[in-house]
Amino acid sequence: MNERADVIVIGGGIVGTTTAFFLQRRGRSVILLERNLTGQQASGVNFGGVRRQGRALEQLAMSNRALETWRRSRELLGEDIEFLPSGHTRVCYHAHDAEYFHRYASDARAYGLDLEVLEGEALFRRFPFLGRDVLAASISPLDGHANPRLAAPAFGRAAARLGARIVENTEVVRVEKEAGGFRVESAAGDVYRAEQVLICAGAWANTLSTQFGEPVPLAARGPQMAVTEPVPYVFRDSMGVYTSTKAESVYFRQIPRGNIVLGGGTPGPADASARRASVLPANTVAQMEQFRRMVPAMKPLHVIRVWSGVESYLPDSEPVIGPSSKADGLFYAFGFSGSGFQIGPGVGETLAELLDTGSTPIDLGSFSIRRFQHAQSTRAASVTSES
Repeated sequence: MNERADVIVIGGGIVGTTTAFFLQRRGRSVILLERNLTGQQASGVNFGGVRRQGRALEQLAMSNRALETWRRSRELLGEDIEFLPSGHTRVCYHAHDAEYFHRYASDARAYGLDLEVLEGEALFRRFPFLGRDVLAASISPLDGHANPRLAAPAFGRAAARLGARIVENTEVVRVEKEAGGFRVESAAGDVYRAEQVLICAGAWANTLSTQFGEPVPLAARGPQMAVTEPVPYVFRDSMGVYTSTKAESVYFRQIPRGNIVLGGGTPGPADASARRASVLPANTVAQMEQFRRMVPAMKPLHVIRVWSGVESYLPDSEPVIGPSSKADGLFYAFGFSGSGFQIGPGVGETLAELLDTGSTPIDLGSFSIRRFQHAQSTRAASVTSES
């Protein structure tokens, strides 16, 4: 097999499928290659939060762009991916975190994100179910949540209807620069060619970027997810705890059928080579303790299912987004460190714009893969000077 398109997208998660969708809307032909099924890995196993607040300020332009796509998703896709603009609220237990809420709200306003911070009696009037350890809440009324099991596959189907070639169960083993573009080879020996390539293969992206001399310190971790039995639908906001203490940092959302989806706490083990991740029972027990602290009424709830998946993390918790520093026509988008679901459609639209026109008004400088090359050079120089 030897196929050709304008762009080859490697990875069928939320970033890959939305990039393919927006490229096809721009009239560019796309082949998307996915080693399993679209949305099967990190994009399908995450919490499903559509959250802008708490992101690095540099991410907010793409995050705002993503929200517009989430709000129009039914119109754009012709199907329901269960996006609910329920609002998103972060709470905290410590005074320094409450101070951070106020600083972040002030800074984020310049980026188009309006937040309301509540403390004391005003906080408990709004959220009477919160535990009394909670000191403050930061509310983003336009955010919400969606169903991660539905989203990326729906964008993939929409891209296919526009003409994209979606090739699942195809593992890419080699990407090479050649005259006129790139040659991409699968494990089965199939060859695909294109002028441009986007690598957004999550925890497996480093294997391909290393082929171009751009290795990154990508780590695999497993989110600790759970869902409860259905109970009356009372929690409209998606809610989470902001803290520097990982074990305290839990979050939940309730869906209209009544189940409460839970996540956060200490991540579990994940193995990218085996494509497996685990939920540790001790982590689930610790999660439930923190949920009862945040919302004491959760005490009698029963967990009916747990799951995990392979997510990719970078040391600075910021993704790689943008062009390769080694090969013209090669682009990256990976390493979203557990926060890629909401921003995914904004990244996809931005990359489609960049690949199609050669530029984007959104500054991607802080997400460049070059930052890891600089770190490696600094370490190498340090070792040499100490020798």
